[in-house]
Amino acid sequence: MAIARLHGGPLDGQVIPVDDIEQEQLIVPYSETQVVYERRGELANTGDDDGPTEGEFWFVESEDDIDPYSDSPRDRR
Repeated sequence: MAIARLHGGPLDGQVIPVDDIEQEQLIVPYSETQVVYERRGELANTGDDDGPTEGEFWFVESEDDIDPYSDSPRDRR
């Protein structure tokens, strides 16, 4: 198993499992759109006994504009 640590954008600070840590880009669903993260830097914990392999992924763009207030109670009335 491998994990991706997400930086920036709406999913900043999230850690998600990934099948292929070698991929250069992650496209992740977010609300009604998708956000794109790109891998930067070297992989960590690549040994057999040091935990899951980790990659750092940084926010690049979203397919649509993201409204940070769209989940607020005023929008659900």
